Amino acid sequence: PYYVDINQNLFLEAYLRSSDSNLVLFVDTCVASPDPYDFTTVTYDIIRNGCPKDSTYTKYYSPYTHVVRFKFSAFQFVRNYPSVYLRCEFVVCRVYDYSSRCYQGCITRSKREASS
Repeated sequence: PYYVDINQNLFLEAYLRSSDSNLVLFVDTCVASPDPYDFTTVTYDIIRNGCPKDSTYTKYYSPYTHVVRFKFSAFQFVRNYPSVYLRCEFVVCRVYDYSSRCYQGCITRSKREASS
């Protein structure tokens, strides 16, 4: 466990261990939950589909394509859950594949129109 105060900045870094230098790492989704085994019932989105959802989220520059860095402010779930667990999903792509998910950035899903 990592203990922090409410509103304290949490700095995260993820890196891809690979001998292939032509890979890029992308943060697709980061979700917080008070339950380490359930990330669907009570959750809070920090990043969803590459889109920041938390107003305190900040992405930081990395000189390496295989390293991502970001921060957000620590928070607590209502009803005084004692812990917050984080699950992040990353995408690995070829560095110059501009049609890949890594280069699409934030994806907002449009709503479908119901037919009559």
